[in-house]
Amino acid sequence: MNRLCATDDLTDVQRDILATVRTFVDEKIVPVATALEHADEYPTEIVEQMKQMGLFGLTIDESYGGIGESLLTYALVVEEISRGWMSVSGILNTHFIVAYLLAQHGTDEQKAKYLPRLATGELTGAFSMSEPALGSDVAAITTTATPTGDGDYSITGQKMWLTNGGTSSLVAVLVRTPEGSDRRHRNLTTFLLEKTPGFGDVAPGLRIPGKIEKMGYKGVDTTELLFDDYRIGADEILGGTPGRGFYQMMDGVEVGRVNVAARAVGVAHRAFELGTSYAKQRETFGKPIAAHQAVLFRIAEMGTKVEAAHQMVVRAARVKDAGERNDLEAGMAKYLASEYCRDVVEDSFRIHGGYGYAKEYEIERLYREAPMLLIGEGTADIQRMIIGRRLLED
Repeated sequence: MNRLCATDDLTDVQRDILATVRTFVDEKIVPVATALEHADEYPTEIVEQMKQMGLFGLTIDESYGGIGESLLTYALVVEEISRGWMSVSGILNTHFIVAYLLAQHGTDEQKAKYLPRLATGELTGAFSMSEPALGSDVAAITTTATPTGDGDYSITGQKMWLTNGGTSSLVAVLVRTPEGSDRRHRNLTTFLLEKTPGFGDVAPGLRIPGKIEKMGYKGVDTTELLFDDYRIGADEILGGTPGRGFYQMMDGVEVGRVNVAARAVGVAHRAFELGTSYAKQRETFGKPIAAHQAVLFRIAEMGTKVEAAHQMVVRAARVKDAGERNDLEAGMAKYLASEYCRDVVEDSFRIHGGYGYAKEYEIERLYREAPMLLIGEGTADIQRMIIGRRLLED
C-alpha cells in the first residue's frame, strides 16, 4: 500500500476489511466499470457480491445481524469503492443513511422490523428530501401527509432526485404534516415507505417514472416519486412522533456529507493513479512526460490535494464517531474534497491530452462524474454558508 490516503490508528479488523474491499474493487469493479457506465447498466452482480461480503450491514449493530463498524470504517470503504466506480458507492450510501436514521431515531419496533433485513441486503434503502421547486431549502417542502382519521396518512405531492428510487425497497421520505409548530421546519415528518422495486405504478397512489437521464453518475438510477393519495400507517413515522423529520434528516445529511467527501477522495485517487501511470508511460522529446517539470508539478499538486481531502474525511468521521456534532467538519470535508476532486480529475485529464477525450480511456468517465460531487448533499455554496456560520458561532 502506498503512502497516499493512509490512515493512522486503525484496528486489525478495519485493516482486514479495507484490504478485502480493495482487492474486490481491483478485481471485480475496475475491469467492468467503464462498460457498465457507458451502457447505464445497474451493477447487479457487483451489488449481490457486496451483500454477500456484508457491506450492506457494515455499520448496522451486530444485534441486528450487521458488522457494527464505525462511520470511519464506512468512509474508508467508500473511498475504496469510489476509486473503482462512484455509482456503486452511491447505491451503498443511500442504504447506509436509511440504516443510520433507523438506528439513531427509529422505535424499537422499527429497528426490529427493518434493520435485520437491511443488514443482509434483503431490503435496500433510499431517502428523499428534494422536490422539483426546491433544492437545499428543505423547510420549503410542499409534499403533504394528511391524517385520514383512521390511523393512516394520505401523502400527495412530488419528490425529486431520488437516488436508487427504482431499485430500492425501503424509502425514508420527508413530507409536511399538520402536527408540529408554526415554524416551517418543525412540521416535517419522516415516513418509512416499504415498496416493491421497479418503475411505474409500484403501489396504489405511488408512481416512479423512468430514470432521469444524467451526464454522469450512471448505472445507479435517479428518479422522481409521485404521490397521489398514497396511504401509509402512522406506525411508519420514523421514531413514532410527527414533526421530528427535519432534525432527523439533517442528522442523516451530516453522515451523508462525509460519504460524499469520501467518494470525492476515491474518484480523485483514481484520477491520480491514472494520470501518474500515463505520465510514466507516455514519452515526448525522448523521455516520459512525467520527467517534464510542467507535468511533475501537476502530479505534485494532485497528490497533495488527494491527501489533504482524505485527512479531512478522516477527521469528520472521527468527530461523528465520538458522538459529537460534526456539521462543521463534514461541511469542510465535503466542500474541500469535492473541489479538489474536480481539480485532480481535470489535471489528470490534461495529462492524458487528446486521449483523455476518448471514451475508451477511464479518465473520460471520471471527468463526467466529478461534477456531481460539487452539488450532491448540498452545493459548495451551501457548504460555505454552513462553515461560515459555524465558525462565527465559535
